[in-house]
Amino acid sequence: MTPPSFSRRPVLAGIAAAAAMIAAPALAAPAIGKPAPAFTAVDSTGKSRALSEFKGKTVVLEWTNDGCPYVQKHYKTDAMQELQKSAAADGVVWLSIISSAPGKQGYKTAAEANTWKTDTGAAPAAILLDPKGEVGRAYAAKTTPHMYIVNPAGTLVYMGGIDDKNSADPATLQGAKNYVVAALADMKAGRAVAQPVSAPYGCSVKY
Repeated sequence: MTPPSFSRRPVLAGIAAAAAMIAAPALAAPAIGKPAPAFTAVDSTGKSRALSEFKGKTVVLEWTNDGCPYVQKHYKTDAMQELQKSAAADGVVWLSIISSAPGKQGYKTAAEANTWKTDTGAAPAAILLDPKGEVGRAYAAKTTPHMYIVNPAGTLVYMGGIDDKNSADPATLQGAKNYVVAALADMKAGRAVAQPVSAPYGCSVKY
């Protein structure tokens, strides 16, 4: 006796769903020399910001988490703020991105992000809130800090750590090679970025 057709439907639906998941394309990993992944995110003032609005300008993306000691190394010494201000003076758009999920270390509401900016004297052009981790995953951001630089044509030209000292000790800032400073200097001089990739270090992004 042939079983009723409706008894097969859940099984067929499950197979179809599984097939769709297998067939769904994975996010392409960001790559040097390729277009930087497009994104839209709301900033801490409630404004929707898209990477495309900054075409024609150099853009620095900084993943941050104020509870991370590696991030604190750069902010408590004002090293990050000074770099943000120096970059802005050269017309660079600096976007700080918070991809911590609600309830995780570093998560901030818009109001909390604005308070943090004021209290630390941080000087990004905007703080982007990414609580679902969509922007972070598009860039495969792994650590805080994790740095990316996009050139005026929208091409990714640097990704990796902020410097070559994998430590949370502020004393290691002395003598450190800051890869972001070096990359921006290369771009300002019209040169190709000498070191376009480095190993990121810090706390894991709290997706």
